[in-house]
Amino acid sequence: MKEEQWRFLTLLHHVPARMTVEQAAWLLNCQAHDIPILVAARLLRPLGNAPPNSVKYFAAPEVLELTKERTWLVKVTNALNDHWRQRNARRKPCLGTGSIDRDSRVERAELSQVG
Repeated sequence: MKEEQWRFLTLLHHVPARMTVEQAAWLLNCQAHDIPILVAARLLRPLGNAPPNSVKYFAAPEVLELTKERTWLVKVTNALNDHWRQRNARRKPCLGTGSIDRDSRVERAELSQVG
């Protein structure tokens, strides 16, 4: 949500009824790419039955009410931490999977110079 929009809406003491992914993320103090993680974890529900590749909207009163619950905030934090921990663990190469470390490359270079 743009700062001017937020300022205007707070002057009216009103938030939009439907929020986009970016607006919901801003309200939850997270990134827009975290919202699909929360939807997949069933911690947030988009409005309607939107197809997977369409714009998702969220009910502002529902999101605002959820932000008041400490247990829900703990679940959100844990879901995001678990997701990124698992994703980062998949990126790290395992030692026995054919990855070449620096020492074996140096050893091969020395052997090729000798022979």
